[in-house]
Parts: sequence; C-alpha cells; structure tokens
Amino acid sequence: MNRYGVDPLPSLPGRITIWEVGPRDGLQNEAAILPVEVKVELVERLADAGHTVVETTSLVHPKWVPQLADAEEVLRRLKRRDGVRYPVLVPNERGLDRAIGLGLTDIAVFASATESFARANLNRTVAQSLEMFAPVVARAREAGLGVRGYLSMCFGDPWEGEVPLPRVVAVATRLLALGCTELGLGDTIGVATPGRVAALLDALVGAGVPVGRIGVHFHDTYGQALANTLVALGRGVTTVDASAGGLGGCPYAKSATGNLATEDLLWQLAGLGIDTGVDLGKLVETSAWLAARLNRPSPSRTVQALTPSAG
Repeated sequence: MNRYGVDPLPSLPGRITIWEVGPRDGLQNEAAILPVEVKVELVERLADAGHTVVETTSLVHPKWVPQLADAEEVLRRLKRRDGVRYPVLVPNERGLDRAIGLGLTDIAVFASATESFARANLNRTVAQSLEMFAPVVARAREAGLGVRGYLSMCFGDPWEGEVPLPRVVAVATRLLALGCTELGLGDTIGVATPGRVAALLDALVGAGVPVGRIGVHFHDTYGQALANTLVALGRGVTTVDASAGGLGGCPYAKSATGNLATEDLLWQLAGLGIDTGVDLGKLVETSAWLAARLNRPSPSRTVQALTPSAG
C-alpha cells in the first residue's frame, strides 16, 4: 500500500515476525467489554491479514481482567488454522491446566524487573513470582508448549524510576534458565528511548542471551515506540510486539498508554523493505471495524491517514 518508495537501511533484518497483542493486551485495558463473537472475529481477521502470531487472551481470574472473562469460550469458538500461533497469558499452574485442556501450543508468563510492579501486578516479590512460574514453565515445556517470558518495567517504573540494567539482565536470564523459549522485553509505561534500548540489548547479549530469543514490546506514551523499534531491529531483534489500532495499556500501571500500533509499524517496515507477511490494507480495515465497535477513534496514525472516518 505504500506508494512512496522503498529505501532499506544497512544492518536491518529482511523479515521480522509481528507478535500481535491486540486481542489480549489491547482489549484488556478497554472500558468496553466486547461480545465473544466480536473477539473471535477480531482474531480471525488478524490471521486473515497474514499474522502468524496472535496473542489471543488471558487465562486469569475474571476478577482481575473482566474484559477477558470469556477467554475459554473465545478459544473454543475460534477456528485455529495451521501456521498461526495463538499464545495466551497464564498466571499459574491452574491457568496452564486450562491452556493444555484447550489444546493450546503456546503460553506466556508475566514477570517484572521491579519489586513495586511485581507486588502491584502479582502481589508477590520478584523472587516469589519466579518461584511461582518455575513449575508452570517446566510443565509447559514437558508438554511441548512454547513459553514466552514477559518481563515488565525493563526501562522504567512509575514507583521506582530508572531500572538498573543489571537488574533487568538478572531477571531475564533467570526466565530463560527456567525454560522460557523466548523473552518479551516490556517498556510497560513507554519511557524508553533509543539509547537505553541499545544499552539493554547489548547488556543481554553480553550476558549470553541470544538476540534471536528476544522480542520487544514498546508502549507509545512519549511517541518513542517506532524509534525504539528501529534501534532494536538494528541490534538484530526480529520479533516485535504491536497492537492492531494501537489499543492497549496496563491496568496496573496507570501511566501506560497504548501499544505500538501494528499499522504504524507496518508503514515503517514497508518503507524499509522489511517483510512481515501482513497485509496493511486488511489490517487497516480491521482496526477501523474494531474502533467502530469500541465506539472510539483509532489512535493509530496510519489508520487515521488511510481511513479518515476512523480518526
């Protein structure tokens, strides 16, 4: 859809995977609770657009995330297709049991680099949360499931401020030691800047973390998500989280705004000649459709530019 030229930059990958988080991280922070059939259609539209990873929902207690209380019904109704992964967030072994019972192949656990957020989000210390995840990850791997270890507050914490790089590296390497197959580095409140992104990725690689097992998850609070992503790509990262229409936030960190919009990411990548397999036109249509059902404008600049009525 980009008619304005392709100009690759050196040292960037030729293809990346977009880890689409809209159905989970996007919808969990919306005031409106969408019907099951709309959620199912959203996931299927995202797969139709070419996504190979669609983070579908969260198997947590409805009390904590009421927007996703219908997770099992969504997963049962969904027509899963070959070549598409449908990871779900699980908080504990009970959530893992539900995931296995539903025939899922990928899960994610959610750790924190800071004590304050660990207590706010999990009501545990960092060490206690890792102890809780250990049997979840071990059992998931024994069952052949892929396990992403999300790590929140990698760049800044609303209570603690700057997060020291060695602390992030310590928790990240611990997640891999537990058996996580990949890491998702979270800029949960959107305070990261490009230099800090480069410094953390260099520190992780220096500690022996393979860059191919790292994904990045940027929020756009200060408008830095695309710049941060470009730096990460230059460091060899090939998995980038994004949310259709730029939906999302974090119910436990009120300063967090929306995720990086998938459409905005696609526009940048198209201009760089980086392939994703995702059709921008279909995704814009999907995000405009979703914005109408949420009864609010899409925050994605690209959706607004290509579908003025969605703005």
